[in-house]
Amino acid sequence: MSASGAIVSVEEVTKIYQQGKVEVPALRGLDLEVGPGELTALYGPSGSGKTTLLNLVGALDRPTSGRVSIEGRELGTLSRRALSRLRRDRIGFVFQAYNLIPVLTAYENAETVMALQGVDAQARRQKIGELFAEMGLSGLEDRRPDELSGGQQQRVAIARAIAADPAVVLADEPTANVDSETSDRLLGMMEQLNRERRVTFIFSTHDPRVMERARRLVRIVDGRVDGDERRD
Repeated sequence: MSASGAIVSVEEVTKIYQQGKVEVPALRGLDLEVGPGELTALYGPSGSGKTTLLNLVGALDRPTSGRVSIEGRELGTLSRRALSRLRRDRIGFVFQAYNLIPVLTAYENAETVMALQGVDAQARRQKIGELFAEMGLSGLEDRRPDELSGGQQQRVAIARAIAADPAVVLADEPTANVDSETSDRLLGMMEQLNRERRVTFIFSTHDPRVMERARRLVRIVDGRVDGDERRD
């Protein structure tokens, strides 16, 4: 963890994309720290830089300038192999499109990260069994993604994201592809995981229901933090 106690630290970060001969700035000197156990929602207009910020924090992309650190480790100083290990071990991802592997069962999808970490099969079974029970997925272990509803697929994706006890879970519009009832159930589940397991979540969202439940709201406008409200 960093000297400030932050899980995530973003310092004076810019990100510029090249579109032909035109430079398009996505982030403009953005600063942000997220501490352990926070439930933070990034919101703002489309194109404001929310997804770009998540991609940088998730080590899926590199900033044009500035520093991004996870638990005090500056991502720009890490080798490709070290970045891969950090993504595997310390960052959980929940994507809009679920990103489940079609040929694997719900259980096999959920255990993927733990299997890559070399966790033994018995420990994986126990952990995934506990998570599936908490998430209302018991009995669905052998179903493939196309045999699950959208909400069930998203719950499997969340189980996969948190199974390996990451430092932070990044969720890009996690309620975008589910109905209102399923959205409320997913949000309640993530709130419970945050409260009981102290899982740190950072969402990007346009959904007012996500913003209502977040304990911290960070508004991003034109690639900068335009507002930061805590509701502890």
